[in-house]
This record gives sequence, structure tokens and C-alpha cells, in this order.
Amino acid sequence: MAGLLLALSLLPVVWALWPIPAALDTGTTPLLLGRDFSIDVAINNAPQDLYDAVRRAEYYLHNDKLGRLVVGRGANDSAALTNAPSLPCLQLTLTSGAWADSIASESVKPLGTRSEGYVLIIPADGSAATLTANSTLGLFRGLTTFGQLWYYYLGETYTLEAPIAITDAPAYPFRGFALDTARNFFPLEDLLRTIDAMSWVKINTLHWHITDSQSFPLEVAQYPELAANGAYSADETYSESDVQYIIQYAAARGVDVLMEIDTPGHTAIIATSYPDYVACFDESPWLTYANEPPAGQLRFALPEVVNFTTSLLSDIASTLSSSYFGTGGDELNTNCYVNDTLTQQQLNATNTTLFEALATFTQSTHGALIAQGKTPVVWEEMVVTFNLTLSNETIIMVWISSEDAAAVANLGYRIIHAPSNYFYLDCGAGEWLGDDPTGNSWCDPFKTWSYSYTFDPLANLTESQYSLVLGGEQLLWTEQSGPQNLDPIVWPRAASSAEIFWSAKQPTGAPLNVTEALPRLHDVRYRMVQRGVRAIPLQPQWCALRPDACDLYA
Repeated sequence: MAGLLLALSLLPVVWALWPIPAALDTGTTPLLLGRDFSIDVAINNAPQDLYDAVRRAEYYLHNDKLGRLVVGRGANDSAALTNAPSLPCLQLTLTSGAWADSIASESVKPLGTRSEGYVLIIPADGSAATLTANSTLGLFRGLTTFGQLWYYYLGETYTLEAPIAITDAPAYPFRGFALDTARNFFPLEDLLRTIDAMSWVKINTLHWHITDSQSFPLEVAQYPELAANGAYSADETYSESDVQYIIQYAAARGVDVLMEIDTPGHTAIIATSYPDYVACFDESPWLTYANEPPAGQLRFALPEVVNFTTSLLSDIASTLSSSYFGTGGDELNTNCYVNDTLTQQQLNATNTTLFEALATFTQSTHGALIAQGKTPVVWEEMVVTFNLTLSNETIIMVWISSEDAAAVANLGYRIIHAPSNYFYLDCGAGEWLGDDPTGNSWCDPFKTWSYSYTFDPLANLTESQYSLVLGGEQLLWTEQSGPQNLDPIVWPRAASSAEIFWSAKQPTGAPLNVTEALPRLHDVRYRMVQRGVRAIPLQPQWCALRPDACDLYA
């Protein structure tokens, strides 16, 4: 038995960090978290949201109580902890000359201007740990890392890896998660819990696909009829105060909210308020006119529709703190307009093609957003399929296939990777349409975390195009999702892209590797569960406690 315990105690300690830092040095000295441990803010005029972040970090340190993922869950660590030194405090400082802006204001700065890096030093001798950054946002990222280092057993919170030295910063500025709240409605508490989980793995953008053909839950002061007629019910709406609360909550946790109002497709629901503005509304068979029911798209060739949409998007964008606004542009079904009398009359009267009218529509909506200081974000069809010429600042989301990134880069646009063949979390759940019992989801198979983790952001690009890649996101389209299954379908899978776009490689410089990553992602999942997120298991617990034992060829 003594030999077995010794063998267990010599097993390598699994790093609990996710995403893995850019530079990491650890030792083998046990270190306790002091009974009176504190996080001290040594910053003049520190903002309130930094103090709030400190309080949350201290709460997690005292309440995570995560046992180490080894056989015995830390029971064999007790002897090593008997005379271990204790860490008394973590001191937070900004670098000389850095300004103590709020985390919230730092979180919504334009991409490329946010400072998220930090340096974390934890001595092994019981002297104070230090966390230093150029911004409060960097301090917040470092606090997140610090909280992942600790395990719990029989009243002691500890690490076995002191001293620890971390120098860290993201490889890419954009790390997102996209949630569709139009197919099915999600109450605020679900969005807030999701934002919390995003922040724990350093995801910095919630791409909020808030409306679609099925519902319009967003209340817009200038157009109250859209939600009144387009929401599933009066209880399933997002008021302006709801939206502002979500934005502020997210920003204080290092998350920018990129709202998307998809146009001119995915807009059938607008017909419930403006029937003359929508072509082929609820036409049958819907397959002829839309990618999914109900059919209906804006009559974008009509001047009054151009003016309405420009005003709508401008009014919504003016209430948002983000520098970015999504205008959609995907899955436009041209069959909808072939026999649409009003569209054809307008095209004939102006001697204009449908795509020329689309260009005019987009120039108007984007022009209004740019005038407000917003950068438009669109789906890839706008430039790859419809060949529209957009502002050079426009950001293109590549979703149809990862292979399309090269075509977008060849046009000189900046890219956010959102490829359905790697990052769609809804794939593999089977057909959701009725009367199709043998059908499968269109984007089969299920995208495992490990498959998503193999995504290469620079594949098929030339070295001169690498700088066009801003980052990427995993996405949940919610035809088959609601509050009941949000956590398990998203977590911990959505953490895989978080590491791809934060870390890009291991601290050694080696490529990211699923075998190395799996034990750390187990830690992420177990810690999320401790914090109230219903993240799905990646393997049987027997495997989680025995790294590599359940590998295919173990």
C-alpha cells in the first residue's frame, strides 16, 4: 500500500490553466492559500469594477473547493501540505504610467487596442504574490488565471506547483461565443451565467444574434411594434434596460457584446408589423424561398425599406457601447424576389439588378453605422457570393466552410473564423424539421471539443494575410436548444476555441495538442460545475482521474 501511495504522489501534476498561458514556469513546492489570504489593490483611484472583480475572485477561491483530478482527489497530498508555507496575499499593480480605467471601458475598446496581458508571480516561500498589468482588463485576466491554480482537500486550498511565473497575453484580439436568442428565448439569468463562464476562459465577445425570422424579442423605443408583434410573448422580450444590464454586466467581466440584427434575410417576423416591407412572407413550400421556416425577406430594393432598415439599425446601434455591429447578410434566397411584384416593379423602374439594389441597401445601412463610429460585421456571402464592395474596415465572419477564409482574405477583408465544419455547436443533434424521421442535421456530425481544437486559424492563408485574422468563435443556433440544455451543449466545448485564439500554441512553442489539453479541460469542466454551470462530462470520471488512461491506444 505504501508503494502505491508513493507512486500516486509522484504522478505529474496536471496544469489546471485554460487557456494555457504564453509563458509558464512552475516548480514542485506545495503552497497553501493562507487562512487570512487577501487580494490587495495597490492602485490609486482604482475603479469600482476592479474591486468587484477582486471580491468575485476571493469568493471563488473560498468556494470552488475543487478536489484535484487524481485518484483519491487529493488525499495523497496531505503529507506534502503538513509543513507547507502559506501565501498571505496577492498584490495587484499597474505598470508605471498606466491609467486605471474601468474594466468595462477597457473591454469595449476597438480590437487591437485592448491590453489583456499580465504577469503573475507566486513565490514558493510564503511571501506575497504579485499580479501586474498595463490595464485593469489585464489584471482581470490575471485574476482569472490565479483562480484556476488552486485545489481543495479537507479544509486546505493549495497548489503543488510553486513557484509559479506566468507572462501572458492573447494571440488574437477576438475570442467569441455566438448565441441565437430568436429561435428560442433565453431569460436574462441564462445570458448572465453564460457570460460568467465565458469570462472564466477569457472569451471576450458575446455575439448576440438577437432576432431572426421566427421572433423579434428586442424592444426598440422607436419601433415598439416590432417586439409587440414579433416576440413569442410579452414575457419573452429584452427591454432596453435588459440589454443595458447585460452589456454592463458583460463589460465588467471583460466581455464585449456584439449585437447582430440579421438583414435582409432572416427577417420574416418583421411582416407582422410591416407586411409591405417583406416579400414571400410565410409562402409555401417554404423550402423554395428560405433555408428554414418561415419564409420572408425584406424587400430591400424599395426605398422605404432601405430607409426603415437604416433607421432601425442606427437606432439600435446608438444604444450600444460596442464598436461593432452585425448586419447579417447570410442565406439570402433570391427565389423570394423572382415573382415579387413590388420588387420587380422597383427594379424595372430604376433599371437596376437585384444585386445592385442589395449594394445600395448595404451602403445605406453600413454608412449610417460607420457615421456612428461602428464597424459593420457581416457573414461571408456579402463579399464571396454577392461580390459587394464594402468598407475596408468591414469584418467578415466565415461560416459556410473553413476553406472560404482564403477567398475572403484574397479580397483584403479582416476575418473572424466561425466555420460550421468546426465550430457549430448545434450540429449532430438530428433533424429538427417535422415529417422527416430519418433526417440528420445539415451540418453533421457533432463537433466534439477535440475536433474543434484541431482548427488551424492560418490554414490556406499566405503569411502576408495572417494579420487579417482577428480570431474566431463557436456558435449555438438554437432550433433545438433552450434554457434547459444551454449549459451542457455549450460547455465545456466552447472553451476549445477560447484556447485556440488566446494561446495559439503551448508555452514550449509546440502546437496545441488534444492529448495534452484534455486533462486541463477536465479541470475547466469540473470547476464550472462547482460554480453552478451544468457543463457536460467529457469522459467517465474514472478517465478524468487517470490522465491518458482512456486514450484510444492506451
